[in-house]
Parts: sequence; structure tokens; C-alpha cells
Amino acid sequence: MEEGRFLQWGVFRSLLAILQWWGFNVTVIIMNKWIFQKLDFKFPLSVSCVHFICSSIGAYLVIKVLKLKPLIAVDPEDRWKRIFPMSFVFCVNIVLGNVSLRYIPVSFMQTIKSFTPATTVFLQWLVWRKYFDRQIWASLVPIVGGILLTSVTELSFNMFGFCAALFGCLATSTKTILAESLLHGYKFDSINTVYYMAPFATMILGVPALLLEGNGVMDWFHAHPSPWAALIIIFSSGVLAFCLNFSIFYVIHSTTAVTFNVAGNLKVAVAVLISWLIFRNPISGLNAVGCGITLLGCTFYGYVRHMLPQQTPGAPRTPRTPRKKMELLPLVNNEKLDDKV
Repeated sequence: MEEGRFLQWGVFRSLLAILQWWGFNVTVIIMNKWIFQKLDFKFPLSVSCVHFICSSIGAYLVIKVLKLKPLIAVDPEDRWKRIFPMSFVFCVNIVLGNVSLRYIPVSFMQTIKSFTPATTVFLQWLVWRKYFDRQIWASLVPIVGGILLTSVTELSFNMFGFCAALFGCLATSTKTILAESLLHGYKFDSINTVYYMAPFATMILGVPALLLEGNGVMDWFHAHPSPWAALIIIFSSGVLAFCLNFSIFYVIHSTTAVTFNVAGNLKVAVAVLISWLIFRNPISGLNAVGCGITLLGCTFYGYVRHMLPQQTPGAPRTPRTPRKKMELLPLVNNEKLDDKV
């Protein structure tokens, strides 16, 4: 009976972890879209900067003040040689996501973001000359096909927003690949990642946000009928963005890799549905089909990645023998890094 109760508690904890992760993730996405569309605050650099400031303060409180997580020590030299380049890509990734949210619907943006596994595999093959099993390439076909169908049938298509979301996928993939090489030897969790990267990202983004959007923000503040209430919403989105990182840490340690992958794809579906209910952006039948194909493709890709390392040495593989040491490296485990804010 004790074993059964322990199993039930484990299932309940996993479900609770997934639900709170979904809640924070979808709320942050919807709030950002609300800020750009309903509050008419069309300054993605400033919104991203607010998120980084709130995340920096939140990570400091969790690690230094409340001591809920132990600090992972990093050499001062490594902070500039390893953490800073990661922070730059981290910053670009978040900014491009917010830029795309300003110009395209949440449903379209989330579907394009699901293209990340394909861009990760393609970059590793093209730049690092890494070998992949044919099953991996085959699993990318429905993802690419679904993205193409969704893009062609998107009724609110905007080229600038589309390009921002697509380059955001490339930035996410680059961040994931760099994380394996630059952060080698440091077992960062999501909170320590934010603790080290968010201050650098704030520093990188602060000056461009001030120069490019400073005057616009001041004009918006004077013209908006209730600017202080709007600013509370904007800073609340930053607080929730940090809470999202904390929820990611919790869900990773409460679920398996397969469950995390499936829950991540279902999270996209939930975000698409809720955003449609709130903003009522038009979605055609073929567009919904394309989104569904993409999510199923992502689930299949995660399943293939999970199953390939479990094959026995005698299991049939692609006949081509790896020609370089780089081809023997394992695939980058990027599911646990994509949602960090």
C-alpha cells in the first residue's frame, strides 16, 4: 500500500508540475501579446529588458537571500569567456521572440517555434559536420511540412514577424549547441542559468533599448490614459517570466524526458487555443491542420531521439560509418533549454 501511495503521489506531483509550467508559460505569452496589442506598448526591446531585470532580481533572491537553490560557482574568467557569449545569444533569442509576438498571432509564433528541432539538427550537420541517423532526418519531415502548410495558409501573415520568429528558432538552436560546448563542466539548472546570464543580457540590451525606444516609451507614457496601471502589467509579466524559469526546474525534476517532450508540445496547443479565445485571430482549417502536423512531428522527433540511444549494439543502424570524432558525439539535449526566459 505504501508503494502504491508513493506511485500515486509521484503521478500527482508530475501532473502538478506540468500544469504550473503550462500556466506560467501560457500566461507570459498571452501577457506579452496583450502588452503589444491591447496596451499599444510596441517596444519589444524594453519589454525584454524588463524581463531580464526581473529575472536577475528573482534569481538573486532565490539563490542568495532565500537560499532555495545552491549557487554553482563559476570562475571569473569563465564568466566572460563562456557565460557572456551564451548571454548574447540568450538575449537575441528572447528579443526575437518578443518582436515576432508584436507582428504575428500567438498561434503562428508558437507553431514556428516548434521548428527549433529541425534548425538544431541542420546547424549541427552544416556547421559542426555532425552525423545523424536517418530516422532523425525522417522525423523532421512532418515538422517542416507542417510549418510550410501553416505559413502558406496563415491569414495574419507578416513577413517581418515571420522572419523574427524563424531567426528566433536559429538563435535557440545556436544557444543549445553553444551550451554543450561553452558550459561543458558546469551542471547548470534553470535558476543558476538565469542568475549568471540575465545580468549580462540586461547589460547587452539596456543601451540599445534606451537609444532606439527611449523616446517612444516616454511619448507612450504621456499619451496613455492610465500609464501606471499599464506599467504594473508590464513588470508583472517580467515577474512571471522569472517564475517560468523556476517552474521549468520543477517540471524537469518531476517528469521523464518523454513526458517533458509530450507535455511541451501539448503546451503549444494550449497556448494556441487560449490565445485564439482571447484575441480571436482568424485561423483557417488548413492552418489548424498544419499546426497539428507540426506538433505531432515534434512528438515523433522526441520519441525517436529517446529510442535511438536505447538500441542494443547489434541493432541495425545506418550503414555509413562516422568519419570524424565529432560524428560520435551524442545529440544535444535541447528540450530542457528551449523555454528559458
